[in-house]
Amino acid sequence: MNSRYTSAGLLVLILVFISAAVSTGTAASQPAGRLIVLRTANFGWNIALNLKIDGRTVSNVVQGRRFDRPLPTGRHVLTASAVPNAYYSEPTSTVLNVRPGQTYVFTAAWDGSNRVVLVPSSLPPG
Repeated sequence: MNSRYTSAGLLVLILVFISAAVSTGTAASQPAGRLIVLRTANFGWNIALNLKIDGRTVSNVVQGRRFDRPLPTGRHVLTASAVPNAYYSEPTSTVLNVRPGQTYVFTAAWDGSNRVVLVPSSLPPG
């Protein structure tokens, strides 16, 4: 009787591992695009760009750095703000529809009212 329960438990564990492996393989094989976010040269040395994708912070981009990661296909909301945000206005958002294999480049810049905006751009030479 005890070995029957052990065999059933082992079978359940094997099924769990197989389903986890299948779902991981499916997620990894989904096509993606690429998102690159740069900072303007005059963004500021003591201020970071806070980047959120679909409401979740993915990076605080500091001076000399950039955000460069794959992004699943589909509709995403990119939100940019400055941190620390003691003197600046509300974050700004941009909708991005990602297509497989496409690269999307934005540059974070200041607009005339001290807001951070994401401007579609291209990669600098080099």
